[in-house]
Amino acid sequence: MDTPPNPILVRRLGLVPYLPTLEAMREFTRLRDASSIDEIWLLEHPAVFTQGIAGRAAFVHDPGGIPVVATERGGQVTYHGPGQLLAYLLIDLRRRRLGLRDFVCLIEQATIDYLGSVGIAAGRREHAPGVYLRDAGPQGGAEARGAKIASLGLKISHGRSYHGLALNVAMDLEPFGRIDPCGMPGLAVTDMRSQGVARSVAATGDELAARLLSRLGAGPAPASATISSSPHPLQAES
Repeated sequence: MDTPPNPILVRRLGLVPYLPTLEAMREFTRLRDASSIDEIWLLEHPAVFTQGIAGRAAFVHDPGGIPVVATERGGQVTYHGPGQLLAYLLIDLRRRRLGLRDFVCLIEQATIDYLGSVGIAAGRREHAPGVYLRDAGPQGGAEARGAKIASLGLKISHGRSYHGLALNVAMDLEPFGRIDPCGMPGLAVTDMRSQGVARSVAATGDELAARLLSRLGAGPAPASATISSSPHPLQAES
């Protein structure tokens, strides 16, 4: 079977620090040209709060020892930590003839479809990007209905995206209580484990990436590589 046009390179970075990864995304986007292959980076971060471009300090209540980093992505404050899958999408939207709204819906729908495939009923909300529970799982309780399970924040530069999706897999959810997640006071946050689904971040990344590739009409580029986190997120292992 022929590979679909405009394949995407999927990189599996493991646990990498936030700031060097952010700089690597910026540099990749700055240097790429019309012939550059799109990429999806799958990874985790050590504990960090990140503020979107319109982020308000009032939404961060008690960061404690967790750093707060300002970024240029859309959205408000969120938390990243081990046990959360980050899927950073470095995509040439013009080449794929995607508008921002369609791209956001595509990412959300791929995530909703994936969660549905493992038994978690989820959906989207109008004017509130991300993915939310439609029903509580066996361990969630009625109060988990409507909880956010995935956050979405993007930056578009010259028609090319970076940043992306954060899907809560099996993580310590306590730090979300120190902020108003995504600028929404009182918003409940959950993860796949709390909904009775046991998956590693690595397995979740592979399964979600397949859904994203399908929605983008792309196949995986043949040169997929595992990338070392030290000293630079994009330095390939020898």
